[in-house]
Amino acid sequence: MLSTLVYVLTGLAVWGDGVGTAAQSIITDDTAFYGQSPPVYPSPNGTGSGDWADSYSKARALVAQMTLEEKVNLTGGISADSSCSGVITPIERLNFTGLCLSDAGNGVRTTDFVSSWASGISVGASWNRDLARKRAIGMAGEFRTKGVHIALGPVVGPLGRIATNGRNWEGFSNDPYLCGALAFDTVQGMQSVGVATSTKHFIGYEQETNRNPSGNVAAVSSNIDDKTIHELYLWPFQDAVKAGTGNIMCSYNRVNNSYGCANSKTLNGLLKTELGFQGFVVSDWGAQHAGVATALAGLDMVMPSASPYWGSKLIQAVNNGSVSESRLDDMATRIIAGWYKMGQDQGFPALDQGMPYDLSAPHQRVIAKSPSNKGVLLQGAVESHVLVKNVNNALPLKSPKLISLFGYSAKSFDQYTPWAGGWNGGQESLAPEDLNQKGSDVTQIAANGTLISGGGSGANMPAYVSSPAQALSQRAYEDDTSLWWDFHSGNPKVDQSSDACIVVGNAFATEGWDRVGLHDDFTDALINNVASQCSNTIVVFHNAGVRLVDQFIDHPNVTALIFAHLPGQDSGRALTSILYGDVNPSGKLPYSVPHNESDYGALQNETHPDGIYELFPQSDFTEGVYIDYRAFDAKNITPRYEFGFGLSYTTFGFSGLQISAVEGADTSEYPSKPIVEGGHEDLWDNLVKVSATVTNTGSVAGAEVAQLYVGIPNGPVKQLRGFAKPVLQPGESTTVDFALTRRDLSTWDVVAQNWQLQGGDYRIYVGSSSRDLPLTGTLTI
Repeated sequence: MLSTLVYVLTGLAVWGDGVGTAAQSIITDDTAFYGQSPPVYPSPNGTGSGDWADSYSKARALVAQMTLEEKVNLTGGISADSSCSGVITPIERLNFTGLCLSDAGNGVRTTDFVSSWASGISVGASWNRDLARKRAIGMAGEFRTKGVHIALGPVVGPLGRIATNGRNWEGFSNDPYLCGALAFDTVQGMQSVGVATSTKHFIGYEQETNRNPSGNVAAVSSNIDDKTIHELYLWPFQDAVKAGTGNIMCSYNRVNNSYGCANSKTLNGLLKTELGFQGFVVSDWGAQHAGVATALAGLDMVMPSASPYWGSKLIQAVNNGSVSESRLDDMATRIIAGWYKMGQDQGFPALDQGMPYDLSAPHQRVIAKSPSNKGVLLQGAVESHVLVKNVNNALPLKSPKLISLFGYSAKSFDQYTPWAGGWNGGQESLAPEDLNQKGSDVTQIAANGTLISGGGSGANMPAYVSSPAQALSQRAYEDDTSLWWDFHSGNPKVDQSSDACIVVGNAFATEGWDRVGLHDDFTDALINNVASQCSNTIVVFHNAGVRLVDQFIDHPNVTALIFAHLPGQDSGRALTSILYGDVNPSGKLPYSVPHNESDYGALQNETHPDGIYELFPQSDFTEGVYIDYRAFDAKNITPRYEFGFGLSYTTFGFSGLQISAVEGADTSEYPSKPIVEGGHEDLWDNLVKVSATVTNTGSVAGAEVAQLYVGIPNGPVKQLRGFAKPVLQPGESTTVDFALTRRDLSTWDVVAQNWQLQGGDYRIYVGSSSRDLPLTGTLTI
């Protein structure tokens, strides 16, 4: 075997620099990559710092009473008659009630009497931290009522490096600051209800293609340099750890050619040492590929089953000294400490009480959805919508007498019962012939009805579905309006008396496969065909990611465009309220929409096995931090719709920029205080205050997202570092305040291995989007 190896390690002086390509033979053994991810041992013991102290004290006392077998049983899932994604068995003699871990970050999956909340991408589109927290509290209440201890979310990885990633919709944004801020509020909101969050997927999990080993082909390796991983991909995880997340899920992919759940650099080094993480690390389902190595690298729990690598083999490893009992004690202590910290030892509902394995069999009825959540569910759906085109005030609609409604995503899906096709995986909207497609055959659209979530483990379960067709029909009844509709034809006939034609399409994405494109010919043709017959054509997309629009957007009869994203069960009700002006749209894009796929360059599509890496696919993150708007700014590419863009039915003005240093703030080059949850304590010190005045200059009430960007020396032109969303009456002004922390202004120093606050001039920008920034100033450090 060694005689056939090709060694390509020459010049790899810095972690994550990548792999040379001079050799021509196919690499057949992964020893060729050894050393690319530096070893960090031993795995740090949890210290119980901060508000973990009492939980750790209780956990250590309980773990001290456990047998070796009981401690090992905490570290691996068991088979159970339950729809929980994973179960840790109870220890009845010690009154440990066990754990149910269940999908996912957008609501409870695979059960009844729960809600379909707006998905992560929709929360990102809201740019609303208060809404993110309220949504988290509502979701967590449903998890808790169902007997779920750990919700498998939120998602902050994938961040969204690849435009076609099948799971981008589960997370909030491809900007680390926006993603991290919304993750912080989600973690704190959910855990305030006593349900732990499993922030995932750690780390560099940026494509579905080759995410797992298959046959003799290894999982793809995300080759990320030290600076990039800190400034981009670790950033939102750092926010989640700062918020106190009880759990981190390690990812399927390899990171610098070491599997995510066996990577001592990322788990022991970045997470448990640098970020001071006090919770436990769980594997993604089936992401463990070694036994002793994963335990030593910092993995604490394996799912869905302890076998084949742990269980009895972990007992053997402890007994023969391969894994120290102190490492096992730390694994068990971290797990039990989280149980105590969430208050799950007192008054928590019975394990999986509302998670029956088979809903078609008799089972206890546990109603988790609550009338108190109706307002948050609807608000989440409304703020999911981003209006990006509105010519001649086509919207809101003005007492229309006839509306013609077209498009497959306007109606409800035809089937939604337990065990029906796609019922618990967000695939109810797929046409029956598309349910079993894979790989390059994956459909770009869900042709069987309105899309309320993406596909896979991040999907959720609607209590009902308000489709656009249903909501518009109800409004037609109330307003004495007439409706035509056609949900199937690609070239329908249009009544020339129509006041407006509404075309509702979608862009489908799912776990397991990356998207095969960013627009589809059928929907583009449908829009153009309708527009050729209707002078007021309004386009709506339910989109699980970026959707390109240049094939139709400049048609003179396309008067409005809304990206609705994935609004959840109140989708139609929310859309109709926006179309008629009952509410004013306030969403902003949490990503950029370019003109063409080519604008992304190499970041349009995923990496495939190729050349000498046919058996070990390599994804080199050579672009560094330059993704999305950072890349478009650097390359002087003008997008169709920029990051942070979104229209309103009113207008806003910005004035009065003020920049001032915080009195007495420490601006020394590096942080020096001890590490707490989230990193050095002084990374979170406020150094600078920025304020500006926002005025509603229009005629209706509305909310504006004021955005703060900073140009850090020797970095991208600008990076998001603050946002606020005031609601203003016509003519009303308010002051928005932003606090810039040491972390916000720092860059990662790969030599000092610390966050560096550089001396020099920092450009400050405030405005309504990443390319509409009327207020500018300079901060000097």
